[in-house]
Amino acid sequence: MKIAIGCDHAGFDYKEAIKATLTAEGHEVSDFGTHSTASMDYPDTSHPVASSVENKETELGILICGSANGVAMTANKHQGIRAAICWENELSSLARTHNDANIVCLPARFISLELAQQIVHTFLSTSFEGGRHANRVNKISC
Repeated sequence: MKIAIGCDHAGFDYKEAIKATLTAEGHEVSDFGTHSTASMDYPDTSHPVASSVENKETELGILICGSANGVAMTANKHQGIRAAICWENELSSLARTHNDANIVCLPARFISLELAQQIVHTFLSTSFEGGRHANRVNKISC
């Protein structure tokens, strides 16, 4: 699977670990930064990840910052994006099955790396249910 990933300085260590796991599993990962723990502005990586998913250059995306709020707000400005903040594994599953989320947003300051890895695995391996949910998802875009 082709996956876009990006983070701010607070999510850098998680991004690197998640990217390594995904690459080892055979996924093609496009890394949109950041590339260090130096302070930076999360929109600078969130917009490129969202554009990559929106333009179908990658299938799904992962964004990581301290709270996940900033990256989610930024990504959700893109019409074709449904970015979901997930801090529990079940939320990741529901984001995919009910909301057809295409970017998962992780709060690095509030969850363990182990949980973040589980959330990503669930997000990538869960499909949209469609059915009654499709009508709702089709009403999201402005």
